[in-house]
Amino acid sequence: MSAPHSSDRKPSGFGKAFRSLRNYNFRIWFLGGLVSNVGTWMQRIAQDWLVLTVLTRHNASAMGVVVALQFVPQLLCLPWTGRAADHLDRRKLLIATQIAQGLLALGLGLITLAGMVTLWQVDVFAFLLGCVTAFDATARQVFVNELVGEAQLANAVALNSTSFNAARMIGPAVAGTLIAVIGTGWVFMLNAASFAAVLASLMLLRSGQLHPQIRSAHKAGSLAEGFRYVGRRADLMAVLVMVFVIGTFGLNFSIYISTMAVTAFHGNAGLYGLLTSSFAVGSVGGALFSAHREGPGMASLGFSALGFGVGCALAALAPDPALFAAALALTGFAALVFVTASTSFMQLASAPGMRGRVMALRMAVAMGGTPLGALAVGIVADHFGPRWAMGVGAASGIVAVLVGLHYRSARRRIVAEESSSA
Repeated sequence: MSAPHSSDRKPSGFGKAFRSLRNYNFRIWFLGGLVSNVGTWMQRIAQDWLVLTVLTRHNASAMGVVVALQFVPQLLCLPWTGRAADHLDRRKLLIATQIAQGLLALGLGLITLAGMVTLWQVDVFAFLLGCVTAFDATARQVFVNELVGEAQLANAVALNSTSFNAARMIGPAVAGTLIAVIGTGWVFMLNAASFAAVLASLMLLRSGQLHPQIRSAHKAGSLAEGFRYVGRRADLMAVLVMVFVIGTFGLNFSIYISTMAVTAFHGNAGLYGLLTSSFAVGSVGGALFSAHREGPGMASLGFSALGFGVGCALAALAPDPALFAAALALTGFAALVFVTASTSFMQLASAPGMRGRVMALRMAVAMGGTPLGALAVGIVADHFGPRWAMGVGAASGIVAVLVGLHYRSARRRIVAEESSSA
């Protein structure tokens, strides 16, 4: 009997983690997104540094406002983001959102280079960027399924997280150096140019190799239908609550790291960039770990939430930048396992025609709560210090674990009752 063809063999080990990259469309998308994500992280560092050290005197609350304005559109735009992802051509929608994000980066760069930038202008740009990102993020998550299909979805989601966090590892370190050498304005301009990469990848996709998804019929009340669908699913509701707790009070690392770098360790933009990159090192590890797994479960969510809480607690207690960086790497690993598991779980557990609205709800819960959390954490950092602010993040991980345990306990009780009545 002849040996199986190489394409018929199941990938294992290293190849298993990167199996989605065998797909041409996903490979092109992955590479374009990596370049664009590096630019996005460069801009985030430059924006944070501009607000914290140029436009204010180390005011964490002011930075919390900027972060809040960038994420509150996830809630404001909820009636339209999921509907757009379920009904519109996702490829065309992503082209539009990428162009808009590039133009916003260009505008902020121009006024910064001209020496005209003020805090209120940064607030406005953050809000506009949040509006565009609300549509982009939902469509981007659902579009992955069109690139690879159901069988490779969990792996592709994990590799998307790898791309995003590899960029988080590279971008901040590069940004920290560039801010010192050429200034924040040019960093914004470089980010604007980086959107050409993802636009090129969208243009180069092979339409014949896409996996078209079921589109929901246009009708009134489709958002309410999405709420009812999730409300009937105890598993989806439990994951949403866990995502809300960690997304709102835990994933505020632009505030945690910047305030620790400036006030606890008395560092500069270079230290801020390096510490952010150390968090990203752990994140990449977490994403690659997730890529090896076949499918997420509630156990993965619970253990990663616990690891996140422990990592934040260790970071809060770290006496120097080196130990702080090590704790950040652990936290980044756990955070990415949690984010990837929750994203894959909710996509795979949802009916194809509901995925856009389910993922819009997930994004709204994950990012829409950030304004509340960013403001709260900023106030805690200003009044009690950045270490106490990181303590809030640690508490969010523990609360998420308790939510997961409550769901598992309730689920076991229901199964036991059904078995006894059978």
